[in-house]
Amino acid sequence: MGELEGLYALWYRELKVFTREKSRIVSSLFTPLLWIVVFGGGLGSAVSLGGINYQVFIFPGILAMTILFSSVFFGLYIVWDKKIDFFKEVLVAPLSRTTIFAGKMLGGTIDSLIQACAMLVFGVVLGVNYTVLNLVFSFMFMFILASAMVSLGLIIGSNMGSVEGFQLIISFLVFPMFFFSGALFPIKDLPPYLLAFTVVDPVTYAVDGIRGALLGTSTMPITVNLFLLLGFAAVMIGIGTWSFARLK
Repeated sequence: MGELEGLYALWYRELKVFTREKSRIVSSLFTPLLWIVVFGGGLGSAVSLGGINYQVFIFPGILAMTILFSSVFFGLYIVWDKKIDFFKEVLVAPLSRTTIFAGKMLGGTIDSLIQACAMLVFGVVLGVNYTVLNLVFSFMFMFILASAMVSLGLIIGSNMGSVEGFQLIISFLVFPMFFFSGALFPIKDLPPYLLAFTVVDPVTYAVDGIRGALLGTSTMPITVNLFLLLGFAAVMIGIGTWSFARLK
């Protein structure tokens, strides 16, 4: 088996697993929609953000949340694969560990993007104006964020032996990353102690970038957000490749 064939096989396997789990697709959309409809609608009735509807304002953040949760929790499948010994079969295949990691990472990334695309449809209901250009930039940020977060999930999953341990660690990661990202509030007027957490949160740059692409209201230039997010993704992919190379 060639490296490209192996890469395709691993990617395709993850895609088939995802598309066969209809309940997973539905449940992945329920929580983001709940945030927009209940939280956005409730708080939006009392909050005004420079003439922008609050539900529309948080929509880019909810897109990022969809990717964040689905991507990081993709690492859970590594833990399950290790439990049923499927992962051992993958490791002994005539493929480099880099190819194995890349196949898993691409599979998880595409799964997350499918869920995010389904959420984009709901943006039409909210009144978000889509153009070819803002969709292209949004996809760029979503793809990079998904790649980084799937890599993070794979790093953790490859070093965990139990589902419970994985879930515990992930819970300590994803919720702070979401809440400090500015997904639910503007970050430009935050007090210093909150701003410090926001600045070191990589999801901040994805949320701000998507918000700038879709709504034109980013706090930082889109190029700065893109550069910082790319740097984080490169680090995660590098660590992920190294982690897989150490597996036995």
